[in-house]
Amino acid sequence: MIKIGNEEIGVFPLLLAPMEDVSDPPFRALCKEFGADLMYTEFISTDGLVRNAEKSVQKLDIYDYERPIGIQIFGSDFEAMKYSAIIVEKHKPTLLDINYGCPVKKVVSREAGAGILKNIPKMIALTKAVIESTTLPVTVKTRLGWDSETINIEEVAERLQDIGVQALSIHARTRTQMYKGHSDWSWISKVKNNPRIHIPIFGNGDIDSAEKAYEYKNTYDVDGIMIGRAAIGYPWIFREIKHYFATGELMAPPTVEERVYAARTHLKHSITWKGNNLGILEMRRHYASYFKGLPDIKEFRARLTNSMIFEELDEILNEIQTKYVGFDFQKPLEMKQI
Repeated sequence: MIKIGNEEIGVFPLLLAPMEDVSDPPFRALCKEFGADLMYTEFISTDGLVRNAEKSVQKLDIYDYERPIGIQIFGSDFEAMKYSAIIVEKHKPTLLDINYGCPVKKVVSREAGAGILKNIPKMIALTKAVIESTTLPVTVKTRLGWDSETINIEEVAERLQDIGVQALSIHARTRTQMYKGHSDWSWISKVKNNPRIHIPIFGNGDIDSAEKAYEYKNTYDVDGIMIGRAAIGYPWIFREIKHYFATGELMAPPTVEERVYAARTHLKHSITWKGNNLGILEMRRHYASYFKGLPDIKEFRARLTNSMIFEELDEILNEIQTKYVGFDFQKPLEMKQI
């Protein structure tokens, strides 16, 4: 059983990656329902928390049904990071995670996220300051290094463990790769198989199917897998991976009824959390993913993204379910006639 601090999170846990504008409470609720073992909030700016910025503070919202859950922060100022750790602890997450992996320019330019990969001594000092400011278990998510010439994850893992980090999630790309090219999990395996390393090591990058999760689990000997983009609009990936691990058989893809259920549930959670107008607006970007593969779905998507009335949206979802009932997602060009 893998533990972080005193919390058991599974024999081989599946983690939902923290994703900006994606892994909010409405989306997390579905991922939890379909099998995610440990989830994280969107990354939260420590500068925003210090200023009590509404957007940053709202991201602290977590719910009992989501547990175990980590709140993730990012920043580069020592005082802001330490004060934010105190704020986070008041919300009682399972753990506090530090983002040293975000490759986006506006974050990196502030020496935050993956920007700190150019300054490892500061990364270590900043992490130590956070650990000393909270009683929560502190974990880190990072990348292999800044670029292919400066891959230093083996050294970084040892140094983070030595100051008290209790788990490490590694995205198997460098910062310069952004999200392009192939991830190289061999570096994660080197960290995991380092005899000095005893904390859980989770792998992240390119896991988009149950078969690949199984292959990477056995090839690279990680303690768990973190899934990001593959879960967007497809929270069923967690249950599919678990089913494949348990039986060696692939699950049938979710039916149109399940997809409509997920879209409707996501919409309801979104409205509850952010209010009618913002909840409906922010849901619009998810419909294409939920109904990917359905032929002639464009008209329905247009209607879903034009309405601001829940009852209308609910009826459109009912229409989708009626029109596509029995559609075989394993044979996307075929549809049973009704």
